[in-house]
Amino acid sequence: MNITVWGENVHERKNPAVSTIYPDGMHNTIARLLAKGLPGSEIATATLEQPEHGLDAARLDAADVLLWWGHLAHHKVDDAVVERIAQRVLDGMGLIVLHSAHLSKIFRRLMGTRCNLRWREAEDRELIWTVAPQHPIAAGVPHPIVIPKHEMYGEYFDIPPPDELVFVSSFTGGEVFRSGCCFRRGKGRVFYFSPGHETYPIYHDPVIARVLCNAVGWATPSPSAIDTRTSPNSPTGWFEAR
Repeated sequence: MNITVWGENVHERKNPAVSTIYPDGMHNTIARLLAKGLPGSEIATATLEQPEHGLDAARLDAADVLLWWGHLAHHKVDDAVVERIAQRVLDGMGLIVLHSAHLSKIFRRLMGTRCNLRWREAEDRELIWTVAPQHPIAAGVPHPIVIPKHEMYGEYFDIPPPDELVFVSSFTGGEVFRSGCCFRRGKGRVFYFSPGHETYPIYHDPVIARVLCNAVGWATPSPSAIDTRTSPNSPTGWFEAR
């Protein structure tokens, strides 16, 4: 597999609390997790400040799966790059959208909705419940996944109904959240996974690593993928929304 991990890499350079947890960036930490869990894969990283955000046409054409983490600088991502990524997803590239990237241009582009949610940063305990135990992304994952301290994400989450819902989270305040959602767009597969707030060591957790590795395997292009742009059983046009 050819995998690219994209990280905004802003928090790590501005916030000492984040740089202590991720001294060389969340993108590099995630890349190491994937390299350990998916031996033999080609794994690259890219960041916002690089030319074309490190995602030129050659890089994207070679990628089987793109992982995306962003938060502070969604507005700085060039629209031409967003369109390039969207077209690659429609043509079959997998996309894994992490935590606050629910508001990224690329996720909103593919969902066709605002993708807003409720949140509270107050060191909540999060329990991630598997609601599709036979799904490949849930393979070998404990039930529930326990995150002792995390940011709360809660409903309503303004997304289209997921094609498959794998995980639902609950929090100490009683909130619930659809935290692991699968979508198909064109020939591509998209997985949104909510854990990953920058001030917590989420991407050092081996269980989270297992989910990400499973997700990469699920999102890897399949020669037999059905193009939802032409499938009579799938809605059409929503991936064109801005």
